[in-house]
Amino acid sequence: MYRRWFCLCALLIFALPAVAQTRTAELQLAFARAQHLRHGINAAEWFAQSANDYSAARTNRFTDSADIALMARLGFDNVRLSIDPVPLEQYPRGADGMNDEFLGRLDKAVDTMIADGLAVQIDIHPEEPFKTAVRTGNEGVDRLVMLWRRLAAHYATRNPEMVFFEIMNEPEVRDPYRWAGIQARVAAAIRESAPHNTIIATGPNYSDIVDLLAMHPLPDGNVIYNFHFYDPHTFTHQGAGWGAPWWFYEHGLPYPATESSMAALLPEVPDPADRFQMENYWLEHWDGHHIRLLIDEAAAWGKSNRVPLICNEFGAFREHMEPTSRMNWIRDVRTSLEADDVGWAMWDYRGSFGVVFKQDGQPARVDPLVVQALGLTEH
Repeated sequence: MYRRWFCLCALLIFALPAVAQTRTAELQLAFARAQHLRHGINAAEWFAQSANDYSAARTNRFTDSADIALMARLGFDNVRLSIDPVPLEQYPRGADGMNDEFLGRLDKAVDTMIADGLAVQIDIHPEEPFKTAVRTGNEGVDRLVMLWRRLAAHYATRNPEMVFFEIMNEPEVRDPYRWAGIQARVAAAIRESAPHNTIIATGPNYSDIVDLLAMHPLPDGNVIYNFHFYDPHTFTHQGAGWGAPWWFYEHGLPYPATESSMAALLPEVPDPADRFQMENYWLEHWDGHHIRLLIDEAAAWGKSNRVPLICNEFGAFREHMEPTSRMNWIRDVRTSLEADDVGWAMWDYRGSFGVVFKQDGQPARVDPLVVQALGLTEH
């Protein structure tokens, strides 16, 4: 018995340095790969969030090869490609267990991006009831794991320097321990199918900074950790018809706010409690310094855990927003991220948070103010 115990201890002594060396090499790879994700753009509402219309007629005219070339020309180095998992699972399925026709259109988008020098974040971006199933039961988790095992194997054939696998967008799992277990299981399945690609992991809930701070890094070292930034929502989501009902009343809210500018806008919100929340936007003194301090917290978590970070969603709803205020906010977030050496991907390319104006099937018209606020130059 003593001899067995001695042999086991000896094996552990020799194995531990090898494990540490492997993790160090994985971390170095993740940091190096993160350099491909410095200035990104989200390709939203294309293969996800499309009100269940994923027909070729729609996707082919929504964003095309000319748009992808424009993304590269504007100075973006990567695209976060959101994908609804449901059409991937629909019949008829091919030999790899996914819908061949839908997957073929995805392949064309991914390959066009890579050919134009853009790295691609493959982002599983589900809607309900897919998210609820993951949040509440094991069957939904099994479904997500199986999907990723297939999808990772499919895209593992591309250059791993250019293709990244994001486990799931804003999981909305309120229990951080449950989400940690789900994420670890999905990451292991991805790694089985794609040993060389870098994974993008996230915190629970809505992937806010506070959710990042609740995380513990995965055992896998070849991982980049993400967070999203839309603070303060009172400003960034003004006029939006989703979220807090009183956002609907907000129009032309300035950033940064002043007492005089708020005095004229507060009466637009009829409910006293809602009006109080809107007033707090000004009282909290939101400006570039405030934003920088919050992003510093995320950066500090990354440094203390020695892992790379990306903010792969930030943006402001433009339909009811004064353009100069929107540009001020985008610039302050972007410069704060860059000051902390955190890569970013703006939300989004052509939607209501967009960097371009575009009608289906028509050439895009660039918003030069957004490009300037992002510190980019069209070539």
